[in-house]
Amino acid sequence: MQRREFLAFVSVTALAATLAPGCQRRPRRDRVGLALGGGGARGLAHVPMLEVLDELGIRPYRIAGSSIGAVMGVLYAAGLSGAAIRALVGRYTGSADESWLASLFREDLAGWLRFIKPDLGHGGLIDSAPFVRFLQETTGCSRFAELQRPLAVVAADFWRRDQVVFEDGPLAPAVQASIAIPGLFPAVEYDGRTLVDGGLVNPVPYDLLLDDCDLVVAVDVLGGRTPQGDDGPSVFESTFNGFQIMQDALVREKLARRPPQVYVRPPLENVRVLEFYKVDEIYRQSLPAQQRLRRALVERLG
Repeated sequence: MQRREFLAFVSVTALAATLAPGCQRRPRRDRVGLALGGGGARGLAHVPMLEVLDELGIRPYRIAGSSIGAVMGVLYAAGLSGAAIRALVGRYTGSADESWLASLFREDLAGWLRFIKPDLGHGGLIDSAPFVRFLQETTGCSRFAELQRPLAVVAADFWRRDQVVFEDGPLAPAVQASIAIPGLFPAVEYDGRTLVDGGLVNPVPYDLLLDDCDLVVAVDVLGGRTPQGDDGPSVFESTFNGFQIMQDALVREKLARRPPQVYVRPPLENVRVLEFYKVDEIYRQSLPAQQRLRRALVERLG
């Protein structure tokens, strides 16, 4: 048998063994990857999915997140349970605290306006630094090395138009860059780059985990929009939904090329980027996806 023929025989035999019924190795529970996607307020839907992992005793081997998914990723990688994150969110629901974080959870435009900067010269309406400080105080972590689980945070290079992945060093610039929705939060200048929202280049970064995990769970919280009234989309609606059209196309292309083992997309309808006050509705709309995730993990991991 010639060398080329032998190599071909070995390759085909290995492939056949992989595909043969009953021969597939069950994924290891300690090698589960978790990808948390971006979507603004819709990212609260990550909480019920994290609670499923806790319920089944699954602790992710690696986590990756973009935008709000990076925020949830930091909380979860730092050791907070899904229930603890839900309680944290609940603290700000209806809160009277005079901060823009608290006003996120109230349908209070006047409250929001107090925190908008009149100077747009820095490229954003809202300063995200206070929120990042809150995140550090909550987790007690200021560097990736202090997290309990490996975490990858995705941002986008504004000028080079490519992906930047943070996995070590300080957490603050990574998270602040990953949530920097253009026009809303200012870009982050770090290490010679101008960085913005990671969802612009990789809305659900499960691809960062595929080669290192037995099973990857991807949670896509982009949701959907339906026409609201007869006047057409507003300026803000056009801007934010325009981003989401692009993100949706990116995710569909990735899924067609190399999907994760488990993909869930909660049916989140008509929740806009900053409508965190719809937290109860977001949780309610997430229930079908939460149940699907539970069934998929039990089926695959036992």
